[in-house]
Amino acid sequence: MNPPPPLPLAEAQARLLAQVEPLPARVIPAEQAVSRYLGAPLLAARTQPAADLSAMDGYAVLAEDLAGPWQIIGESAAGHPFAGTLRNGEAVRISTGALMPAGDCAVLLQENAARNGARLALNGEGEPTPRHIRRTGFDFRQGDQILRAGARIGPAQLALAIAAGHSRLPVRALPRLAILDSGDELAADPAGCAPHQIPASNGAMLATMTAPYAGTIERLGPVPDRMEAILAALDRAAEADVIVTSGGASVGDHDLVRPALEQWGAKLDFWRVAMKPGKPLLVARRGGQWVIGLPGNPVSSYVTAFLFLLPLLRALAGSGEPLPRCATMRLGAPFPATGDRMEFVRARLEGGALVPVAEQDSSALAALALADALVERPANSPSALAGDPVPAYWIGHGGTA
Repeated sequence: MNPPPPLPLAEAQARLLAQVEPLPARVIPAEQAVSRYLGAPLLAARTQPAADLSAMDGYAVLAEDLAGPWQIIGESAAGHPFAGTLRNGEAVRISTGALMPAGDCAVLLQENAARNGARLALNGEGEPTPRHIRRTGFDFRQGDQILRAGARIGPAQLALAIAAGHSRLPVRALPRLAILDSGDELAADPAGCAPHQIPASNGAMLATMTAPYAGTIERLGPVPDRMEAILAALDRAAEADVIVTSGGASVGDHDLVRPALEQWGAKLDFWRVAMKPGKPLLVARRGGQWVIGLPGNPVSSYVTAFLFLLPLLRALAGSGEPLPRCATMRLGAPFPATGDRMEFVRARLEGGALVPVAEQDSSALAALALADALVERPANSPSALAGDPVPAYWIGHGGTA
């Protein structure tokens, strides 16, 4: 029986993600929540700033008393507010971040002040203004939603959550991942590789790509092209939320991953996507487990992991935007027309524009390592010229951003 036609990329991604239920959420210390995704919207538990603060070093005066001169009657420093009352003809020395005195005030910048002991006057460079005051709640107010459910906690989000009064955060669990690379040609020791072998690099590549989005990663392989060996490796991965295989998912005599999965009890959801590189992509389920079968060629494995495996891991971890972000960039050189599949051209950033790397073969790791971006070229596209805008995914020298 002939295999079904390959799915369009967008349809395949949508079909995959529509079935994903995020892993459970639990509340953990905020600093342990970095790289995880919020399981619920986060509301501010306090107002920031909680009172009017000075945004600059200088002097606080009443807003109705801008001409001076003034008598300096005290100081407000960060963490040490002025406790008195400010009147016309009076000023308070104030520091950046310090509490403003009570009342309607303005700030005279230090560089615009002429001071002689306790006497203060304008120096002709500017007058007091309320523009240099950080008003109560200008950042956020108690009860405001400061982060949406599905937001990833990075350094800025962690600082925001803590500033908003949270020491603990509700975040989703990170999925457990098992990586299985298969093929009789794979050598576990790159330094001891016979001429008929190639070093098993895909497992290390995939582990590095997925590390930010996985709670645990178990490496299984390289596994030989024998049904019993593949089944034994799958059994070892029985506790993983996601199993990713590399190699053996095509239609050759030695491509045993698909029949092994069927014998193991997994149900094939879809197989083959109309993209280049990466057509023989496989997605299957066994109960609550996901299986993503990637092609064995390293560039194909990388591209399909970028477009399918990473989004699946992000979705399981609770991401509100699991797909990679696409940006419009300019070409710095002509790109050829495409065939009947969407193509992802490896390209380098040169002079602010994208230029294709010289070698686009799906086994060419040296070219992949040089690439900064994957340029998306729709199926049956005409040739593109230098200067044309194109959609592109930033990978930054083989990174996973």
